[in-house]
Amino acid sequence: MTNNELGKIIKQRRVMIPLTLGKLAAATGVSASHIGRIERGERFPSARILRKIAKPLGFSEGELFTFAEYLSPKSSSVDREVQPIKLDSYVASALSQEPVEVQRAMLAILSALKGIAKGIASESSKNST
Repeated sequence: MTNNELGKIIKQRRVMIPLTLGKLAAATGVSASHIGRIERGERFPSARILRKIAKPLGFSEGELFTFAEYLSPKSSSVDREVQPIKLDSYVASALSQEPVEVQRAMLAILSALKGIAKGIASESSKNST
């Protein structure tokens, strides 16, 4: 995973909670500017930083370590269905132009729709066997 991809995952979760950079910084002891650089893909967080930001963002350490590729997906307990939504580049670009409240609402809707689609797929696979 690239710096930018991990940063997007971290920012997406922070915005959805919602937490400001300042509140996350206060909760973790990591400066807001450093977290911002991670979110923009300018820095790659160390394991120490990942440990600090995991809990306030609602991740387990294992999830963040897997996203950062410190752990392989096979050796961690991360459920593949827990991973964040991957947005089409056009959708992501359009969404980035909207206010944060609209971004949060849209991401919540997309997440709910993804869960519904997986439930439908799971039910149809059970019925076909």
